[in-house]
Amino acid sequence: MKSLIQAVVVAAALAAPALSFAQSNAPVTRAQVRSDLVQIEKAGYRPGDDETHYPVAVQAAEARVAAQNGATSGYGGVASGVSQSGGRRVSAADWNAMYNRP
Repeated sequence: MKSLIQAVVVAAALAAPALSFAQSNAPVTRAQVRSDLVQIEKAGYRPGDDETHYPVAVQAAEARVAAQNGATSGYGGVASGVSQSGGRRVSAADWNAMYNRP
């Protein structure tokens, strides 16, 4: 009896992650895709206009749509700003001064 309870607990522990996906696996309909495209076009994205800035332009339009729809949290979107790591930039004169002895 004790081994049966242990087997049920182990089976439940292994089955729980499979039932807790954050996404639905339902297919997206053609109407949903069309409405999304209309929304980002209203936000300023023009498909085929300037393909050199494609990812940036569509992500900016999606961010505007998300802001209009009130999405304040989540993952993805447009990263704005600049990040920097390390110290100051070292010029060639600094390198020469560092390695050449007088």
